[in-house]
Amino acid sequence: MQNREIDEKAIEYHFREIIKALGDDPDREGLKDTPKRVARMYSEVFEGMKYTNQEIAQMFDKTFEDDLDTEFHTSDMVFVKDIDIFSYCEHHLALMYDMKVSIAYLPNGKVIGLSKLARISDMVAKRLQLQERIGSDIAEVVEIITGSKDIAVLIEGKHSCMTARGIKKPNSVTHTTTLRGRFETDPALVERLNLYLN
Repeated sequence: MQNREIDEKAIEYHFREIIKALGDDPDREGLKDTPKRVARMYSEVFEGMKYTNQEIAQMFDKTFEDDLDTEFHTSDMVFVKDIDIFSYCEHHLALMYDMKVSIAYLPNGKVIGLSKLARISDMVAKRLQLQERIGSDIAEVVEIITGSKDIAVLIEGKHSCMTARGIKKPNSVTHTTTLRGRFETDPALVERLNLYLN
């Protein structure tokens, strides 16, 4: 697994230049350590940028097969609701917050550990992202691990690029839906999913 390190020194240097470009003094007491703090924070909140979806799948590939009999239960659904995440919009580097991820899939001979769905969601979100891409990235990682092509990822969240700047609509919530396999083609399955969501 390749680990693409985040260059904290470069972030520190450039953020110091941003402070100057904003017209402030990066050497004043309140700001002198800010570039270093921002660099450490960016290294943490953008950790997912170091890994591909394939590498994230390898990281969290913990499945259970022994006790699962799916031969006659092809509509059994695993559903985890309201996984809390946050991310940063790639258009403005603005915070996407109050985000809830719900993941459903139909097992294909094995199931993933439930906590791994939350860890996958966290890691995928720790990138410069679009909410739509978070959903498709999560679906791709879950497919790699479980072998299931029947996956749904639903996300709702607030975007500070809409709530705190520009149009400034603080109550706006964005909903995105990523549907794969039978979730795209089977209305009864989507109806079941909607029951779980409500």
